[in-house]
Amino acid sequence: MSTLFLRTLREDPSDAEVPSHRLLVRAGYVRRAAPGGFTWLPLGWLVYRNVENIIRDEMDKAGFQEVHFPALLPREPYEATGRWTEYGPNLFRLKDRRDNDFLLAPTHEEMFTLLVRDLFSSYKDLPLSIYQIQTKYRDEARPRAGLLRGREFVMKDSYSFDLNDDGLRESYRRHREAYISTFDRLRLPYVIVSAMSGAMGGSASEEFLAPLDVGEDTFVRCTSCGYAANTEAVSVAAPAPSTATTPPARVVDTPGTPTIDSLVAFLNRSEELARPEGTWDAADTLKNVALMLVYPDGTRSPLVIGLPGNREVDMKRLEAQVGPAEPMPFTEEDFARFPMLVKGYIGPQMLGEQSASQIRYLVDPRVVDGTSWVTGANSAGAHVVGLTAGRDFTPDGTIEAAEVLEGDTCPSCSAAMTIARGIEIGHIFQLGRKYAEALDLQVLDGDGKQVTVTMGSYGIGVSRAVAVIAESHHDELGLVWPREVAPADVHLIIAGKEGGPQRSAAEQIAVELDNRGIRVLFDDREGVSPGVRFKDAELIGVPTIVVVGRGLDDGLIEVKDRATGERRDVALNEVVSHLVDICVL
Repeated sequence: MSTLFLRTLREDPSDAEVPSHRLLVRAGYVRRAAPGGFTWLPLGWLVYRNVENIIRDEMDKAGFQEVHFPALLPREPYEATGRWTEYGPNLFRLKDRRDNDFLLAPTHEEMFTLLVRDLFSSYKDLPLSIYQIQTKYRDEARPRAGLLRGREFVMKDSYSFDLNDDGLRESYRRHREAYISTFDRLRLPYVIVSAMSGAMGGSASEEFLAPLDVGEDTFVRCTSCGYAANTEAVSVAAPAPSTATTPPARVVDTPGTPTIDSLVAFLNRSEELARPEGTWDAADTLKNVALMLVYPDGTRSPLVIGLPGNREVDMKRLEAQVGPAEPMPFTEEDFARFPMLVKGYIGPQMLGEQSASQIRYLVDPRVVDGTSWVTGANSAGAHVVGLTAGRDFTPDGTIEAAEVLEGDTCPSCSAAMTIARGIEIGHIFQLGRKYAEALDLQVLDGDGKQVTVTMGSYGIGVSRAVAVIAESHHDELGLVWPREVAPADVHLIIAGKEGGPQRSAAEQIAVELDNRGIRVLFDDREGVSPGVRFKDAELIGVPTIVVVGRGLDDGLIEVKDRATGERRDVALNEVVSHLVDICVL
């Protein structure tokens, strides 16, 4: 440590929002280079390479082959698949000196597809699974949380190529099993949840989420069956259409009721609107939320979403449904352009692509024919009571955009679901033929006919995994690395007078451990108090701390487990063998 390029900090960095960011900076693993970009320092690069090597080892064990693409890519393949435009502002675009368009790759589906197209032409060449570990670039609007969401990050992305859907399912299964082995070795907690394919396209999709409160993803788990899903992928079980006869809808004055809460309070105060079945609540109202969809080419299109008033629109769920468009809240200028949308009192009577307004109107699946609602009358200070779906209004379709609430029913077994937050650490897709069709990837089958290849895509965030391990393995004192990813096996500390016998004993232990293949971080710094050495050891988080101190007078060395805090005195002549037994996995 006297020559190690390291500086530990006692104070948290001012821009750190999550424990992993604070601790990785304070312990000298990374330093911020730019918004969304980090420099790996020696200890951090050791951890990163350990994580990368575990991922690579599990990919190789599964029979996948490693390739490596450039990060600077031409425009044409991404234009062929539509993603040059669809990625919108998230794509880093640049030109060379000849004015040709290039991009910094956010992902490499197109390049993998073209590579296989160039080299393979027969069903005999398949199945094939190839992967790379490569830096990716996305122009995040708000990079945050250190390594968890950056503009530059490292991914392991692999792709399978099969002749048909049966082959794809087998390749998907093999990747799924390899991911389970990988995250088990990384000592990462994870939940496998159903997910949306999003901009990647394809059909079946699952995420590996680390269940941590700092995560940006929200997922549900059933309290009864094994159902688990990202909230973006949760499907609402729509009720059966009602055949009950409902009274005619009527407009009532409801002054000062632009919000659901104010409307419900008014309804419950009104003697005229009293309900025999009890009080009104927000679930009896139909909330209509006006949004503007902004497409990558700059086109803007209004959309109104109708949903029960006890729920809000979940913007992440909505984004997954309307991509590549970006949903934006309606502005005052938007309301001025569409005066039929009366802010706070929007009703569905004038909405729909077939209506005079031609404004698209989509509803939550719970809004089925025969259901009766209190909703806006398209006039300030007025609502409609008893407006019935299918009789008084007809939406253009349904959309899964309402927030999922704790206790909602499971779409698989109807039991209650719980909600938790998590960090995405892996994502696997059955892509199908989207990219193969766009880029003309075909092979001859056994009958000599040209068939389009079926693809799968499988990603792990390598740099993100370092941060997630730190998030899930720390305490109030600092990091607590699992041994296989730690920068060293043993943190060796001298706790004695300068020039005393402790230094020579510690040096001998360090040499012997190194000769036995044990990775040692040796705190040989002079002029540093034992207290500082101990604090740095706790902060840095090597799994075994060895202290050569006063006990040496009795021939004893202290060995401490960083995770459990358990301490043990070991005889000097036995300590190397004892540590080898502990450290060899």
